[in-house]
Amino acid sequence: MTAAKHDVFQAIADPTRRAVLQLLANKELPISEITSHFSISRTAVVKHLHILSEAKLVSGKKVGREKIYQLQPEPLTEVQQWLSYYEQFWNNKLSILKHVVENNDENSVKVIKRDYE
Repeated sequence: MTAAKHDVFQAIADPTRRAVLQLLANKELPISEITSHFSISRTAVVKHLHILSEAKLVSGKKVGREKIYQLQPEPLTEVQQWLSYYEQFWNNKLSILKHVVENNDENSVKVIKRDYE
């Protein structure tokens, strides 16, 4: 068995693929309907769907003459777990900001400004 060519991070790195995932979050769609939401060719959409399929984020099934795609959100758990580590940094900055706002603390304002300059 060979490893997938694209992982979930590579798959969601492209804004078009993220938009496709958003479309499929609402309902299953055929390629023709997915394509209608973009100003790119059907071939380009198929290539994006192929990458999403390799990352196991979507699956397609043949229904008559069309292929219907549906979202498979389970691999996004890996992204959520990776991001959750960084929440501590965001939460820390928000706590500092809350302290500054509530206490009008000039020293903390200087620290925040220094961090972002």
